[in-house]
This record gives sequence, structure tokens and C-alpha cells, in this order.
Amino acid sequence: MNFTLGFKPAMGDSSSVENLEKQLICPICLEIFTKPVVILPCQHNLCRKCANDVYQASNPLWQNRGPVSTGGRFRCPSCRHEVLLDRHGVYGLQRNLLVENIIDIYKSESTRPLLPKTEQQQLMCDQHEEEKINIYCLACETPTCSMCKVFGAHKDCDVAPLPDIYKRQKTELSDAIAILVAGNDRTQALISQMEDICRTVKENGHRQMQYISDKFDELYAILEDRKRELIETVGREQDQKLGHVRSLIRRHGDHLEMSVKLVETAIQTMAEPQMAVFLQSAKEVFKKITDTAKASNIEQTEAGYESMAHFIINTEDVADTLRGINFQTGEDGEDSGDEAPEDLTTSPGQTGESGRRI
Repeated sequence: MNFTLGFKPAMGDSSSVENLEKQLICPICLEIFTKPVVILPCQHNLCRKCANDVYQASNPLWQNRGPVSTGGRFRCPSCRHEVLLDRHGVYGLQRNLLVENIIDIYKSESTRPLLPKTEQQQLMCDQHEEEKINIYCLACETPTCSMCKVFGAHKDCDVAPLPDIYKRQKTELSDAIAILVAGNDRTQALISQMEDICRTVKENGHRQMQYISDKFDELYAILEDRKRELIETVGREQDQKLGHVRSLIRRHGDHLEMSVKLVETAIQTMAEPQMAVFLQSAKEVFKKITDTAKASNIEQTEAGYESMAHFIINTEDVADTLRGINFQTGEDGEDSGDEAPEDLTTSPGQTGESGRRI
């Protein structure tokens, strides 16, 4: 059914009054605040009844039969700021007496309806132009006029007074809004919890990666120490062999130098023209040659003395062990002497995965 709009004149219509009315609208019921009006820590105002409806819907575990609850959380529908309430629930919130006084003054001095957008305009029936829309057809689920009920398309339908259906559906919509707000609060709480879990997983991952890095650094240090010890062992034997061979080289060099000098002396003796002098010098040269020949059988190194091949290490078993390093769980992890860092948890009631050890 189509409707035409008829507007009633309103007294004192001005932008300032309209702005005032907008400031006095509850964000939950979308009506002028109904006393008592409570003020949240974020400085937003609500009807206490609306606030209690939203609070009870979002805190079913804290819900109580009486007017006093046992405390819980409440999220402002305007700015989403979360408020922790005590055992009095929304009844423990401070009343905004200033807003209540402004409402009283506004109601007493205003000659126009409180909700201009709904009260200043009156829907008229498009079939009966002079008839106001004042009833609701329950079968067709549409507003209509009395003439349509008596003579028109809705004469065989069940109807109800329009204000009654208006109040009922507005109450149902308000309850649905409260349930939706409560669901949004629970979803937001779940998102916050998941974000906390993400941060905790990231922190625990960094801690375990640092733990593994430290453990491998310890292995690197052990390998470096052992490598240095083995290299020093090889170096000591190398120095010992080099020292022995060099001492032999010096002794052979000294003997060679004496032999060369003796050859020069013998050649000079051979050049002596005087037989008597020659024979006298030759006797002494023969004696030196004989002594030098006897001393020529000096120490030598045995075969393979230069080899260092006996310094062999087998790293295959150790390499297989290193390649087999993996995470330990259960009893193996408990028997290990290493202590892995404890995992952080997102809440006292939620434990993280046990720290794995290497």
C-alpha cells in the first residue's frame, strides 16, 4: 500500500531546537532519553533501562533475577569503549542529573512533539485521502486506515491498533539491537583474544628460535675447541719432526764443509814440487781423510719419516648424529638435561604448547 505524507505545523520550529533534540536521543532506543539517565566513563549517556538491556544480553552468565547483578563488562554503543562494572551492574553507574534537568526543561517548554520526524508528519491513506493510517493489518503486515478495514481490501483481515503494533515491533527491534550489540561485543572479545594469541605465538616462536640458535652456537663452540686441540697436536709433531730433520741438515752441512776444505787442502798438497815436503804433508792429509771417512756415517731419518697420514679422524658418526638432531617431546624431552624457555600464555586459564627441547 502506498502512503501520502501530511505534515502538521509545529510551534517553535528552529534549527537550535532540533539540534538540542538530537543531543537528547538515546543511541540504543533512538528516543528521547528516559530517566534515569546514566553517564559512562567515556562521557556518553544512555537510558538506564536501555543500558541494562544491552548489559544483560552481553553478560548472560552474570545475569541475575533481581535488579542487582554481580558485575561484568559493558561496551559503549557509541564509541565501543569497554567499561568494567561492579556487582551493581549498570545500577552502579552515575546518573547524569544535568541531562535529566535539560530533558525536564525541554519537555515543559516545548509545545511540539519530542520526535519531529515521526510526529510532525502523519501518513494518509492513498485510497481514502482524508483517512489517517491508524490500524495495522496482521494478515498483510501493513499499516492501513479504518475505511480500508470496513470497506476496502482489508475488510476480511485481522487488524490491531497501530500504536500497539508500533510499540511491540519497536520493543522487538530494540531487543534485536541489544542482542546484535551483545554479539558484536562477544565477537570483538574473540577477535581481541585471537590477536593476543597471535602476539603470544610470535613471542614464543622468537624465544624458541633464539633457544635453538644458542644451542647450535654451543655445538659450534665445542667443535671449534676440539678442532683447535687436534690441530695443535698435529702442529706439535710437525714442529718436532722439522726440528730433528733440520738438526741433521746442520750436521750434514758441517761435515760437507769440512770435507770440501779437506779436498782443497789435498789438492794443494798434490801441487807441492818438493818430494820431501809432499811426503810430510801427505801423511797428515791422509790421516784427516781417514778420520773424515769414518765420521761420514752419520744419523739418517727412517723411511716414511715425513708422513703425517696417521692423524686421521672419523667424523661420519658425529656427522650422522648432527644430521639427526631433532625436537624432543614427551619423556625424551623430560629426560634431557637442557631446559627450554617456558612458553607464554594468553590467559591464566589457557596454557600454551609445551616448549620443545633439542
